[in-house]
Amino acid sequence: MSNRLETVFCGVKFKNPVIPASGTFGYGREYESLYPLSKLGGISVKGTTLHRREGNPGPRVAETPSGMLNSVGLQNGGVDKFIDHELPNLRKSDIVVIANIAGSTVEECAELASRIDETDVEMIELNISCPNVKQGGAAFGTDCTVAGAVTKAVREATKKPLMVKLSPNVTSITEIAKSVEANGADAVSLINTILGMRIDIKTGRPILKNNVGGLSGPAVLPVAVRMVWQVANSVGIPVMGMGGIACWEDAVEMMMAGASAVQVGAAIFADPFAPVKIIDGLEKYCEDNGLDNISQIVGTVKPW
Repeated sequence: MSNRLETVFCGVKFKNPVIPASGTFGYGREYESLYPLSKLGGISVKGTTLHRREGNPGPRVAETPSGMLNSVGLQNGGVDKFIDHELPNLRKSDIVVIANIAGSTVEECAELASRIDETDVEMIELNISCPNVKQGGAAFGTDCTVAGAVTKAVREATKKPLMVKLSPNVTSITEIAKSVEANGADAVSLINTILGMRIDIKTGRPILKNNVGGLSGPAVLPVAVRMVWQVANSVGIPVMGMGGIACWEDAVEMMMAGASAVQVGAAIFADPFAPVKIIDGLEKYCEDNGLDNISQIVGTVKPW
């Protein structure tokens, strides 16, 4: 493999720009028997909270046309288990580790960042789609002031590169992006899932026990591409794009919109080899188009 796909994002060197998205790849253990994790550019690990969480009651996954709904609810073993048990296993592979963190309060988010700061994780991804219990349960990422405040607190708690994962369930995602940039974010990742719902017409009840859940999969790709394009043209920090990427062509589209790297999520459930196939496809795309590096296509879309 050439170095055509080598990507530097927030000062961190990735072998390639393809990263399994948080919550879709666990901590990589289930995939180690299929291919070496070192083939990947990095991994954004399962959302980590301060304490163990059991997640939401089932059913918590529902199929949708061209995608899926989930309301897993950040089930995880807590930050201690991640640091003591999962991180040492990941460090056996030559792979960039991104710690995705989520808290119910600004203070929890900052404490999580402080704990991760003491490890050799390369980057922190702050999930601001979580409900802020001190502000009536509204997500951190739906209000510019609150998004800025939690970003500022986490920025002060860590020296590691900080990427903030944005919610698409807002009126203007560019304003949220500008707020987190102004408060110390080194990068943004988007989009998180879009709020959706399905109903069982036989029972008249929602299929998900939580009533609503996050929509992901190919159905959200056009929304994600649009939001990545808007944000990339509104901030001066790098963008990591995600949402509906299922093949190398989708990754190229997302990068042309302005993403310097991409995350692959729901596609992995349909094909565990999806990230590897995307990497191979990007390599051939560079070769076929005479590109020295994949970064040459970032933000090259030519609007009418």
